[in-house]
Amino acid sequence: MSKFTNAKPVHIDQLAERMMGLMHEYVDLADAGMKKAVRKTATSVKKEISANDRKRTGNYAKSWTIKIVDAESHKISATVYSKSAMQLSHLLEDGHDVKHERNGPVIGHAEGYPHIKPARVNGEKMLVKLIQKELQS
Repeated sequence: MSKFTNAKPVHIDQLAERMMGLMHEYVDLADAGMKKAVRKTATSVKKEISANDRKRTGNYAKSWTIKIVDAESHKISATVYSKSAMQLSHLLEDGHDVKHERNGPVIGHAEGYPHIKPARVNGEKMLVKLIQKELQS
């Protein structure tokens, strides 16, 4: 049985107007679902980065936050970043040369500790699944 069984008959002259109304309703529902999925994914990525970092003092894990950058009518963008350790996160992720002095010779290399990229990759997959789920419901 169709979920539209209670739908009222539409006169042919009103069909285009009724179809446009239904399309706008669908766009609004899809837009709300997409925004919900982006926020949920950003939260998941933040938690995964914090959980997978090297625990020393715990300050680095606590420094991660989410910023909703662009939340317009049919658009949203979220950024997950470290409030206090943006340069540190890059060095930890990719590794870096170790120097005794600022412009001195390289005396070693600190290996990278990938903890951001895996969270981003998982987040991308999660976002696709959440949006598909929202659009199917």
